[in-house]
Amino acid sequence: MKKDLPKKWVQNLKILDIALQPILNIHTGKIFAVEALLRNYEEIGFGSIFELFDAVYEDNLLYSFDLKLRKKAIKKFVEIEGYEKIKLFYNLDNRVLEMPDFSYGNTLKLLERYGMGKKSICFEISERHEISNIQRMKEMLAHYKEEKYCIAIDDFGVGYSGYKLLYDSKPDIIKIDRFFLADIDTDSKKKIMSRSITHLAIQLGIKVIAEGIETQEELLACRDIGCHFIQGYLIQKPTKKAQEILQEYQNIAQILNTEKRVSVGNYQIETYLGKNPPLCIDDEMGAVIKHFQKNPHIQSVVIVNSNNEPIGILLESKIKEYIYSPYGRSLMTNSTTMKLKLKNLLQPCGITEVNANISTIIELFSNNPESVGIILTNNAKYYGFLSARAIISIMNEQNLLYAREQNPLTKLPGNAIIEKYLYEVSTNGEFYILCYFDLDNFKAFNDVYGFRNGDRAIILFADILKKNLSQEFFKAHIGGDDFFIATQSSSEEEQKHIDAISHIVKKFCDDTRELYSQEDKENGYILSTDREGNKKKFPLLSVSASVLMVRSSSKKRDLDTLNEIFSFQKKVAKQEANHISISCML
Repeated sequence: MKKDLPKKWVQNLKILDIALQPILNIHTGKIFAVEALLRNYEEIGFGSIFELFDAVYEDNLLYSFDLKLRKKAIKKFVEIEGYEKIKLFYNLDNRVLEMPDFSYGNTLKLLERYGMGKKSICFEISERHEISNIQRMKEMLAHYKEEKYCIAIDDFGVGYSGYKLLYDSKPDIIKIDRFFLADIDTDSKKKIMSRSITHLAIQLGIKVIAEGIETQEELLACRDIGCHFIQGYLIQKPTKKAQEILQEYQNIAQILNTEKRVSVGNYQIETYLGKNPPLCIDDEMGAVIKHFQKNPHIQSVVIVNSNNEPIGILLESKIKEYIYSPYGRSLMTNSTTMKLKLKNLLQPCGITEVNANISTIIELFSNNPESVGIILTNNAKYYGFLSARAIISIMNEQNLLYAREQNPLTKLPGNAIIEKYLYEVSTNGEFYILCYFDLDNFKAFNDVYGFRNGDRAIILFADILKKNLSQEFFKAHIGGDDFFIATQSSSEEEQKHIDAISHIVKKFCDDTRELYSQEDKENGYILSTDREGNKKKFPLLSVSASVLMVRSSSKKRDLDTLNEIFSFQKKVAKQEANHISISCML
């Protein structure tokens, strides 16, 4: 039984207001949802929302008070133009279930009063408060999921229970806390951790919101690690005016379109994409059986909710024994006591947008040995399914392309792959360290010692790159005696990478001495003819390194500018005592 609120709290409710903040699709800039945020708590004497809820909790009124706030939020939400197509995110205090008047069914009554359905609301469970009664929390989460409400974990990664809450609650959505996303474009540790959280969630069939996004660079970094949605000041600060909430944010759409990444293999997605119609979670099992019987060639089907949002996948093997058994079909379709529910047969499946980077799709698939494919969405709605076979075919095509472009001598990628890599450098706004290597005095060595030994010198340098640079480095052979390496980096790792390049320059100079005769080693030079046919002394083999820092703040990073800088810098590197020239793109 709900309690009547004392006059003090009734008056406070009149002063309190709801602000709304949009949550957008990270690939399109279109609205997906709004979050309801409490405002004016300072005017009733509280320093924070947490202090306000603590006071209501101490008065044993938290549940009744929260229901009144839900009504306020819903009333403000329905003032948004096009609210029927989006969701309302509402924060639940973990302690409402401890209230003696806690009961079920009140939210649905509120929604129906305003002509809304369950699919219109998503309850956020925050990690910031320790859950005093974990069993009651599990019961509450189980209830809301049983009642088909969307569940999100807020502030993920900074709370008390972390991955345990993720495991216990099986949410539909998680919101990565701002701590991990602030300066993610320049902080490599945050990027690694956020990518790990995102990919784990996707493999479990959970969608990811990057919250607190304030810069264009943070937005693009979150898109590139695989997040589905974004929220933050870059889009819009919370507003108390519902009419200020837009269906599409052109400033965000423009950033996304301008900085759209072209990835090798993206064109292949449509070719391999399966677009078999999905089944709805509300479908009867009889309809499921008929679907597989009519489509004997399919081994799985995507399951969506009533809003056409994917929630998992159903494997034909899960219900095979029922499909082909008369008694099984009877059990599934007719028994009132043992009727199987579709949701109990669902399997989590990775979900990402159709225009996500192909490398992200492949990584999501590869990281999960049990994956049967990846579900693709378009603006969060079901779009199609990339089966395991399709993804493997795409991977094979990419490998063939890579193999065709390998230099036959060094087995390193060649110019076409280098150009694609540089295109990504020029378009995605990340911090990169690029380096061109040019073997010095190679022609003279090749003329004196012959092509076979010239090839040995080139292979030696390629081996030095492979053995002395970690997997994070892209290593390539431009051709002849020119090589290229690059890595996505951060200012914190800058010196470490410079030291690695210096080591390569020194090691090549030391190791190539073994390619010379004892006399030439003792002389420190060889005699050969220059390009004009004149006899002269040439120093022993060395290598020059032209290093270019492309920072996240670098504005002019187009291909022409990159090539122009390197062309000039190569000459400078040859004149340096240590054979290394370093510059930074503005």
